[in-house]
Amino acid sequence: MLSEQSAATVRATLPAVGAAIGEITERFYAGLFAAHPDLLRDLFNRGNQAAGTQRQALAGSIAAFATRLVEPAPDHPQDHDHVESRPQDRPHDRPQDRPQDRPDAMLTRIAHKHASLGIAPEQYKVVHEHLFAAIADVLGEAVTPEVAAAWDEVYWLMANALIAIERRLYEESGGDAWREWEVVERVRETEDVVTFGLRPVDGAPVRDFRAGQYVSVRAELPDGARQIRQYSLSGAPGADVRRISVKRVPGGVTTPEGEVSNHLHACVREGSVLELSEPYGDLVLDDAVGTPLLLASAGIGVTPIVAMLAHLAATGHEAPVTVVHADRSPADHALRTDHEAYAAKLPDASVHLWYEREAPAHARTGLADLADVPVAPGTRAYLCGPLPFMRAVRAQLIAKGVAPADVHYEVFGPDLWLART
Repeated sequence: MLSEQSAATVRATLPAVGAAIGEITERFYAGLFAAHPDLLRDLFNRGNQAAGTQRQALAGSIAAFATRLVEPAPDHPQDHDHVESRPQDRPHDRPQDRPQDRPDAMLTRIAHKHASLGIAPEQYKVVHEHLFAAIADVLGEAVTPEVAAAWDEVYWLMANALIAIERRLYEESGGDAWREWEVVERVRETEDVVTFGLRPVDGAPVRDFRAGQYVSVRAELPDGARQIRQYSLSGAPGADVRRISVKRVPGGVTTPEGEVSNHLHACVREGSVLELSEPYGDLVLDDAVGTPLLLASAGIGVTPIVAMLAHLAATGHEAPVTVVHADRSPADHALRTDHEAYAAKLPDASVHLWYEREAPAHARTGLADLADVPVAPGTRAYLCGPLPFMRAVRAQLIAKGVAPADVHYEVFGPDLWLART
């Protein structure tokens, strides 16, 4: 809990810090990587740094956390939401359509990502040093000793909470060690998606995972960098072979191509060895017995959803399951056969597909629209895909009576749901 004196100072300075947070995070990363180039080479996603999305995500999380410390969310049922909010909502968003700031949910999501990267407590001191140097550099004389002390308290409240969650995650997973896994199969799903099946090189038992979780993959690139990326486990929990489905990320006008995804597509074959973390991620099916579910995905967001469907089919889930998926075309729909086959094994499942082109008779043409999709009372929803897709689906679900607390989501890459838009 923020002290009363610091809360008053943070409340008074939050507008100035919020207005400058983009410049602060930009200078923070510049200073951090100048002093520790190994962090950019082997830990931070170089593509996200080049595109600026990691800076946006960091700015959003800091602003959201500080705002919630000094301006607690109203204690109304509709305000308790599993998904986090942006510090400022778009003008056309209605209050009931907005994710509210939930520090606990936000911190859990960040902690899972940190644990998958092997972040250690001592690294928070390094971040503190360069973050506060950037704050002082940008805000200058406005950073009085009182202001510095107040924001120092904010930082360590957030950092210590993350350290505690990460410690628990490491204890549950058996530590933060990386392990070598051999590629035992490679399957081309679409033009841009390949599934890799992996077994541990040492042959020792592996811990089970929960449907919806991901692993970090560390790959050595041609320039010697050992870059890390997270990929959802796309196979059923409990299987001897772990599967990840990797979409090759092309370069755009303002974004670089995906270094690791293109490397895996071009260079990794059966017999190759990759380093994997333990499974992490909080987009998991809680006790869903008797609960109606809606599993919505778009594009490569299908990967954790397929794992969830595999789990539901294996455990004999009998309550209604509504499957929603949107893609460019049937040919671009990765894991399409598994997606539909697992749904067909459920006794009360309905499948709703949208394709932008070449839609078959049982699908619809265009973007996903849940207006005509029945949603059972008490439905719990899980979303994965591009942010515009998830925001649109979430708004429609809430309009249909789904409780905001029952809408859960996964973002691939930096969580820009928190960023100013």
